[in-house]
Amino acid sequence: MTELRSHSWHLAHGRSLNVGERSAIMAIVNVTPDSFSDGGHYEAVDTAVAHALTCVEEGASIIDIGGESTKPNAEAVSATEEQGRVLPVIEALRGKTDALISIDTYRADTARLAISAGAHIVNDVFGLQREPEIAALAAKTGAGLCIMHTGRERTKLPDVVDDQVLFLSRSLDIAAAAGVDRQNIVLDPGFGFAKDVEENLALIARFTALLRFELPLLAGTSRKRFIGAVTGREPPDRDVGTAATSAILRLQGAAIFRVHNVAINRDALAIADAILQTRAKLGGRTP
Repeated sequence: MTELRSHSWHLAHGRSLNVGERSAIMAIVNVTPDSFSDGGHYEAVDTAVAHALTCVEEGASIIDIGGESTKPNAEAVSATEEQGRVLPVIEALRGKTDALISIDTYRADTARLAISAGAHIVNDVFGLQREPEIAALAAKTGAGLCIMHTGRERTKLPDVVDDQVLFLSRSLDIAAAAGVDRQNIVLDPGFGFAKDVEENLALIARFTALLRFELPLLAGTSRKRFIGAVTGREPPDRDVGTAATSAILRLQGAAIFRVHNVAINRDALAIADAILQTRAKLGGRTP
């Protein structure tokens, strides 16, 4: 039975976020022309900022700014191009909202500039294993870290949970060696990143196995291909399926939810939170 546990997630610029007792939403703002769901929608700074502020009004605690698509077979961009996309958005948001800002990057230099511009969190889709310098940067600046599992550019173990434990343990070793405090870390199992439909569904079904790390868990299922495989819907029409996975994963211990559609996931998570609170009042008993 999953218990409600409160964690204080320590972040850059003296900020923190209490996660666990209530779900938190991280809104996706892709400043890219080619992201799989919303590519080209928010390329302009004003448009991206306006969308981010709408997400905050709808209930997002965190805005995750990305300047390079991570969809399968996406064309890589240079660090200079990535920075040219994300830094003006971060700088503009810093003066318009108290919401937390996350930079979605695997490049240490982009992360450094983003933190200087006002970002509080680094969301690394390679879990510190592409550019371990991100760990040293987080230790120096106090930035929050989202350490994500990926199956890309490596050979996975046959069992989906065993592979999570192997990869994330290596990432945590990198963070510890760099001096990152565990209170700055959130783990993300990386739904969709070199995982087929069956692996993603198995990861949801066995999600509680990741509670062994005793760290907050982030779920990023939003509009992913496996949801389309189950529902038969294209990416823009997968928000109901996403909300279903959010509620299920919340009941299994996830604390933070990275989504495109904040409003629908907020409502689904409000129900899941209410169930968890009722369960806690009942002492874990089934009514």
